Amino acid sequence: VEDPSELPKWNYDGSSTGQAPGEDSEVILYPQAIFKDPFRGGNNILVMCDTYTPAGEPIPTNKRARAAEIFSDPKVVSEVPWFGIEQEYTLLQTDVNWPLGWPVGGYPGPQGPYYCAVGADKSFGRDISDAHYKACLYAGINISGTNGEVMPGQWEYQVGPSVGIEAGDHIWISRYLLERITEQAGVVLTLDPKPIQGDWNGAGCHTNYSTKTMREDGGYEAIKKAILNLSLRHDLHISAYGEGNERRLTGKHETASIDQFSWGVANRGCSIRVGRDTEAKGKGYLEDRRPASNMDPYIVTSLLAENTILWEPTPEAEALAAKKLALNV
Repeated sequence: VEDPSELPKWNYDGSSTGQAPGEDSEVILYPQAIFKDPFRGGNNILVMCDTYTPAGEPIPTNKRARAAEIFSDPKVVSEVPWFGIEQEYTLLQTDVNWPLGWPVGGYPGPQGPYYCAVGADKSFGRDISDAHYKACLYAGINISGTNGEVMPGQWEYQVGPSVGIEAGDHIWISRYLLERITEQAGVVLTLDPKPIQGDWNGAGCHTNYSTKTMREDGGYEAIKKAILNLSLRHDLHISAYGEGNERRLTGKHETASIDQFSWGVANRGCSIRVGRDTEAKGKGYLEDRRPASNMDPYIVTSLLAENTILWEPTPEAEALAAKKLALNV
């Protein structure tokens, strides 16, 4: 099997998952993407599906269907939107709900020596990170990097650049593989955006984004126009960027305040970061630092495409936002 169209639709009991009533419980699975199965090997495959009623309507939890509509719009297709998603996650000890490598009921030394660290006293869970990376490569996921994060017991991997709807498919399957691997290792995975309160970094899912226009000569102006649009739709994005994100977006620990939109060059304390290289070349990409680690990638990627390619603010709103953000667009 080489294409999802070769596979049949299937169904499952939606009443067992809270997605359908018991008297009409079938939810229909539509195959959308195929990956090699790193656990069974051989010709076995994993199939990413989305979910529909028997009448063919997307069920409420199916966020892929709306994203697919946006990414199939001719204006969006012509802009070839690229996404690079940085998925952070935290590994927890079984039964105690406490990060891997931490003394039970106690704390390690303060943050500083753990980021991209090596050593048994600083790096906890590298075997899981490496196994996950290999599984993603085998499966055909567009994984491009991995590193130990700022908080001990926390890790990150990057998926991309991926085009359009593929970004969401690859992140969801990569999360599935990570759940399977942590299950085998007897470690608990959490995507909570702030698993440990206090002076510890939260977990995000920074989303790097560009369009064809942004990547071409003179693209910096398109990047600034996109930032202006995003500033005007900040509340909409925040409401869809992950549950519990208010515990993470405090203005501390490399985050911007959840209530205020901001942008800056090389500033990891802003809502949107633009890299020094992008500024110097006058083209490139932007990084949306607001999404939480538990965000739905279909929602985040499609919102970015919709609100920077398809949506246009009124001239009055645009002028006001440009003045507020000091953007010359």
